Amino acid sequence: MSAEILKIQPEPEPRTLGRRAFIIGAATAVSAAAFWGLHRSTIAAARPLGADEGFKEVTVALFSADGKRTGTATIPRVIKTDEEWKHQLSQTSYWVTRHADTERAFTGDLLNEHERGLFRCICCDLALFSSETKFDSGTGWPSFWQPIAQENVVDEVDGSLMEVRTAVSCRLCDAHLGHVFNDGPAPTGLRYCMNSASLRFVKLG
Repeated sequence: MSAEILKIQPEPEPRTLGRRAFIIGAATAVSAAAFWGLHRSTIAAARPLGADEGFKEVTVALFSADGKRTGTATIPRVIKTDEEWKHQLSQTSYWVTRHADTERAFTGDLLNEHERGLFRCICCDLALFSSETKFDSGTGWPSFWQPIAQENVVDEVDGSLMEVRTAVSCRLCDAHLGHVFNDGPAPTGLRYCMNSASLRFVKLG
């Protein structure tokens, strides 16, 4: 009887820990995949207005090639199909501007752009920001204390990612640009935290 008991031993502790670690690791991977899927579904829901939504025309401020404001104009909104945007834009710019994604911090091409010039919309070329209002926020994204013209941007409540923020988009084509926060420098106290992928820099002479 004692010999039979000796033969029936519990599994070694290392093997038990290994199984437990495997289960935990698998659960973590599933959770990560679920979170990314939720993130993507949230992004996809933050779509721009369609052709049958919103205003057909918008009033925007225009700027010359040398960066001077030339007045305002009421012009048709720029509306394209999803396939047309995919064909026109890089993958990163497409996801950021058309589905409100966010580029990784400290990876944008325009983060350290310090030349004199204008930052225009990557989708429709509307002037959005001037180098004169750009500052180093330390956040990893190009930051400005005001847009070049308030007429050219739209601020709206963004409730994604379980927090309330103020999203900023291009008035002419509805491209998502980034977010604005109340922790910027004087004179406005604002920080327009923009994605490089949403902008095109045009150097001024």
